[in-house]
Amino acid sequence: MSLPPPKSPDAPVIQSLIAGQWRDPEHVQAVCDPYRGGVVAYSPVSSARDCNDALDAAAQARPVMAAMPGYERAALLRRAADIVASRTQEIGRAMAMETGKALRDCLMEVTRSSETLRLCAEEAVRIEGEHVPMDGSATGAGKIAMLMRFPVGTVAAITPFNGPIHLATHKLGPALAAGNSVVLKPSPKAPLCVHKYIEAFVEAGIPTGAINTLYGDAVAPQLVSDARVDFVSFTGSIRVGKLIRNAIGMKRVALELGGVGSTFVHGDADVLLAAKACARNAMALAGQSCVSVQNVYVQKPAYEAFVDAVCREIDTIRFGDPMDMATEVGCLIDEAAAIRVEAMVGRARDAGARLVRGGKRQGASLSATVLTDVKPSMDIVCDEIFGPAMTIQPYEQIEPLFAAISDSPFGLQSGIYTNSLDLALSAIRNIRTGGVIVNGTSRWRADQMPYGGVKDSGIGREGPKYAIRDMTEERFFVFN
Repeated sequence: MSLPPPKSPDAPVIQSLIAGQWRDPEHVQAVCDPYRGGVVAYSPVSSARDCNDALDAAAQARPVMAAMPGYERAALLRRAADIVASRTQEIGRAMAMETGKALRDCLMEVTRSSETLRLCAEEAVRIEGEHVPMDGSATGAGKIAMLMRFPVGTVAAITPFNGPIHLATHKLGPALAAGNSVVLKPSPKAPLCVHKYIEAFVEAGIPTGAINTLYGDAVAPQLVSDARVDFVSFTGSIRVGKLIRNAIGMKRVALELGGVGSTFVHGDADVLLAAKACARNAMALAGQSCVSVQNVYVQKPAYEAFVDAVCREIDTIRFGDPMDMATEVGCLIDEAAAIRVEAMVGRARDAGARLVRGGKRQGASLSATVLTDVKPSMDIVCDEIFGPAMTIQPYEQIEPLFAAISDSPFGLQSGIYTNSLDLALSAIRNIRTGGVIVNGTSRWRADQMPYGGVKDSGIGREGPKYAIRDMTEERFFVFN
């Protein structure tokens, strides 16, 4: 049911971008501030007609984008990056209000997104194929052959609330750099900052229909299953990722899904340094990151010192009002999310876990939570928490843990702290995850790296060079 128009000019009605025009919504839903309440904006609830029009526009823009030379695509992305950077405060404040993420993190995210657009611009002029030597057989002898890369066509990009600008950038930037058109559907919980972000592309001179926006979850099945979509890029839950994978048939796909943030601290490591990093990377963004530190495994001789050091570091992290620049961690995306994490903590305590910090909830805010004496079967260990909570578990032998993680459904990233080259190499060889971070936590990421998971944690890689590789298709040709 449509909500009434906003009663305050401070709660704008977001418009969709379709075929180069801003379209007023027929129906809207309120986007609320999870920390202090109140309506931040009214977001469209896109209709089947909106989706059809957006896909038509993207289809018409495909040849335009494909024909645009790489240097022009690079220039477009650099212009967009400049405009995004100039609006860091505006976009960042909108993000903080609608997500409850600390403003300081929101501003950093916008800055990082601008930098990532520049990385995409650099890659736009480096898309290359390869020469295929044909004289290795009698059939091929005397032939000249090449493998070239061409835009895949239209990309459907679906993004979550936890990194609304950054993760949109990791889809839009490579798609445009590769010469594709895009239909973007951001999370209904973080539409305002994305709308402001897309305005930068319009001002930068994006061709008509090259970017189109849809809002609301109801339209997603139509979007991903439509024959006009050539590639689906999704970041979100494993459950939804599997639904998409089952619905799209032969379409190509990139899925960046969940994990349980495993990080190891061996006895030969700098335990205090590792404790500080693990504590902060468990609580950053209120734990709402696919690679947040969730399960920390510590070699027994270092275990007690590590737990003490984590608790001391936790006590220094400033939780509070997201709009206060002194706040390091705001709240979760909504009260329901906080209640879900609180319930996971409660079930673990009921089953014998020891709560050494936190566990207190007020509205959408949850205090920094640390649990010990947990069991592998507890859902707070084996399911994704997606909240400001972590477990710390002792170990004697590390190799069985490597095997257990490799055998689990998750495989996004893992971290290991050690001064042993042999152990580091063993982790790299034997932990089946998309990335192994040596002397860093599971949460470490640089935007140019190939980021992504295996098993239920995803398919494909993000990072400009690697996403462009996914968002192009190979075409072989031979001269006889």
